[in-house]
Parts: sequence; C-alpha cells; structure tokens
Amino acid sequence: MSPETRKNLLAAATYAGVLFVGLLLGQSFVDENTRPNNSIFPSVLVDKNGKLQQLVQMINEYYVDVVGSDTLQDFAIKEVLSHLDPHSTYMAPALAKALGEDLNGSFDGIGVEYYRLRDTLMITAVTLGGPGDKAGIKIGDKLIGVDDKPISGVNMKEQEVAARVRGKRGSIVNLWINREGVDLSEPIKVRRDKIVVSSIDAAYIIDTAIAYIKIKRFGAQTANDFKENLNRMKQYGVNRLILDLRENGGGYLRSATALASEFFKDKKLLVYTQGAHEPRTDYFSTANGIFDQGKLAILIDEKSASASEIVAGAVQDLDRGIVVGRRSFGKGLVQDQFEFEDGSAVNLTIARYYTPSGRSIQKSYKDGIDQYFNEINKRYISGELTRDKENVVDTSLFKGLLYHTTSGRPIYGGGGIMPDIYVPIDTLGINSFYKKVIRENLINDYVYSNLVSTPPDFSIDHYMNHYNLPKDTYSNFVKLSQKKGIEVNNKQAALARNLIESDMKALVARFFFGGEAYFRIKNSSDHMLVRTVEALKR
Repeated sequence: MSPETRKNLLAAATYAGVLFVGLLLGQSFVDENTRPNNSIFPSVLVDKNGKLQQLVQMINEYYVDVVGSDTLQDFAIKEVLSHLDPHSTYMAPALAKALGEDLNGSFDGIGVEYYRLRDTLMITAVTLGGPGDKAGIKIGDKLIGVDDKPISGVNMKEQEVAARVRGKRGSIVNLWINREGVDLSEPIKVRRDKIVVSSIDAAYIIDTAIAYIKIKRFGAQTANDFKENLNRMKQYGVNRLILDLRENGGGYLRSATALASEFFKDKKLLVYTQGAHEPRTDYFSTANGIFDQGKLAILIDEKSASASEIVAGAVQDLDRGIVVGRRSFGKGLVQDQFEFEDGSAVNLTIARYYTPSGRSIQKSYKDGIDQYFNEINKRYISGELTRDKENVVDTSLFKGLLYHTTSGRPIYGGGGIMPDIYVPIDTLGINSFYKKVIRENLINDYVYSNLVSTPPDFSIDHYMNHYNLPKDTYSNFVKLSQKKGIEVNNKQAALARNLIESDMKALVARFFFGGEAYFRIKNSSDHMLVRTVEALKR
C-alpha cells in the first residue's frame, strides 16, 4: 500500500461517524407539511394475508422470553425499509421530533448553547432577546443543576440535559449556575418560549462588492432568511454573490426551489419530480428574483446533498453562475414523511428529482446501504478529493449519462454534481496529530478552559485584523495533548500548528462575537473561497 493511499484511508475515516446522520437530518422532503391522514400504520407491516401481524402476535403469546410488541414492530419496519433505498428510513419519536424542529427552525426552550467541559456544562452562546438572555444567563456561566436535579459531576448525557432544559412554552425551569467560580445562591428562573433558529450560518461582505452567505440547511424559513440577509448587504452595493452550500445535507424541496428562484428574472424550470405513484411535477422560478443579475457562485462539496444539489443543478444547467468545489454527494430522491400514532415516523422515498436538463444525479445504491454511504470514503482512497488538478473524475463513472447546459456545455448525471471549478481538499496540517486532538475535543477544551475568561474590549473587525493568541498557547496545548495520552510527533505538531491556531481563534471569536465571526475567521484561510473570489473578479 502506497503512502498516499494510507493517507487517504486515514482521511476517509473522519467521515464515518457523521455522514449518515447529516443526510438523515437533511433529506429532501416534498413539502413543509406532511400529507393529510398520512399515518401508514399498520399497513406497512401487514400483507394481504396478515402474516407479519400474525407473527408478531405469535411471538407475544408463545415465545420463550418476553419481547415488547413495539420492539418487534420497529424491527419489522426497519427491515422492510432496508430493502428499498438508503433514504427510506424509520425514526423513533424523539428523532422525528428533532428533525421537525430542525427543519421548521424553531423549538420550545430557553435559547442557550452549552459545551461539556470536564464535569460541567459551560454556556457558550445565548440567543439575544431570548428567554435565557432576559432572565440573566450569561456566556461563560456553568450550568450545574436543572430544577432539583444536579447535572454537574454526574456524567449526565447531553440528550437528557436537553430534555430537562426544553419544555412546554410558558413553563418555568430553574437553572442553578456557577458564575466566575462562585455558585449563585438562588436559581435563575427562566420562562420557556419559542426559539427561532436561522438556517443562515453567516452572511457578510467579503470584498467591496462580493456578498457571502452560508446556509446550513433548507428549512421552512430559509428563503426568507436568505432574502433578508442579501437585501441588507445589497444596500452597500454588492453585485456578486457566493452561496456556500458545503456540508449542507438538504431539507425541504420547496425551500430549495424558492431560494433558487431568486437567481432568475424569467420563469424557468428549476427541477421536476416523478415517481411510480407520483405524476411529474414541475417547479418553476417565479421571475424577478432579488439576485436575478450579477455574478453568482455556488460552493459545494461531498457533503452537499439533496436540496443543495437541486439549487446547484439549476444554476449549472441554466448557466446562471459557476459551481465551485468538489463533486456533491449524489442524492436525487425525494421523501415524504408518514407519521405513526406514537410520534415515530417513516421517511418514504416517493419520487426522483431531475435537474432542468433532465438529469438525475442520484448515485447507485445497488451494492447496499453500507457501500452507498462508504462511497465518499472511496473518493478519498482513489485520490479524487485530494488531487490538485481539475477534472479528476473519469467521466466513464457516469456511464454515458451525458447532458448539456443551455449554452451547450457537457454535464453528467448519475453521480452527484461535478463543479465547474474543481478545488481539492487542502490537506496541509490535517495529519494524525490534528485528527487525534479533534477526536478528543482538545481544541475546544483548551479554548474554553484558557482563552475566554476575559471578554475583549474591541470589535470583531479589530479582532479579525489584530488579535493574536497569547504567547506559549501552542506549546501549552501540545503539553496538554501529551498529558491526555496523545503521542506527539514534533514534526506533525509543527505542521498542524497553523490549522489548530486558526481553529482556536475561530472558537474564541464565536464565543465573544457569535457564529458568523467563527466563519469569518475560518474563511480567511479557505483556499476554495479564495479561488471563488478570483473567479468572480475576472
């Protein structure tokens, strides 16, 4: 095995734990609202002769051990769906609820974010004007108890903490706080309320006339969030736009088409869907979009899927702008959600979607679900994601699925969206030392333990241009890594230094200035973004 192959195998491992969950939470749903009377229980389990239901009853009555009927039904549902496609999935009630809240952009809670630091939870963000902010919760506070239940030093899982903090709108939760090393004598009473979460991670002007907007998901309010942010920046004369859809796993189909519609002045076919039981449905732009003129670039990568690919596909097929980055995931299926009475649900694939040129970008899943999700790892191993040249993918991969844009440029279906400008992963600094400290959350631990005790007395712009980490920060971090049992190779530690210090600076920025500040720091050294800005200035 060559050293390059070994390096790519190591890099591939970083995706194993997160890709499936990201795609599950970003499936392309046919509409914001599930269909009327959309419960399919128990028909999914019962054939014409009722054999499956009879089997469940037989096990309940005669099996040697006690097995809950819910467990059997859940198993049967999952088994049936596993023989369909990778995106027809069953969700337990808690996951179904979380997915709905994530895509709808709101939930009932108190409006704080926290990070587990050793044996306690540190408040790392407070929603401005939210319930926690109004009650007096501050960034840097440590949450040590909820109502009459201590959560510090008892190793309580984050999901259990979230379940205790969240609750019905209007209800009261008592939070016990340690502030600056001192336990407050009385709990802070917080009245829960609706928390609205934007689907926009960052929106700011990169250069004199280039707007940058990063979208993390396509939820119910994404198009409105996008218009609000872009209109704000247009007041300053921006006439070029970078839309960052990297690591965006998708969301609502109609949110994708509503956003894509903003890039066209005429009525254009953006996408169409069709399935065995779903007649063809065409989705058109509504004309007069708020950015129907001006240079446009869409950023994608191997984690851009579904609704992200719908937007990128429309822009590419209709020659509205350029697509920059790496080949997208390749999910061209549309799901609808069918609910069970207990709150669980099935996301069932009901149609395929096709870009304006008629191409389906769905990659093959004939080799099974595991191989389907591992296909991204194969891109690492083959070198596709790391080669420093364009057109790294052999077009024979697409097996003759050749299409053309409106201007006649060749494009392909059947394996994701191939960008117009290919930018490989920047692997500089991403070595075994960096991966180990990331896996152990040591960068976060070090930042929240050592770098956020004193609020800055300057603005984000001053921070961006002039802030430097305290002297000896990196050497102290390396010593911490050694104490945590990580074997330190001095050469690898030196190569990873710039990347780790950039991560630290970005985390400090997010702590004091918010999420957008984090991306402004990270983007300042993003070579894909640099290539995109250069392309838009030509």
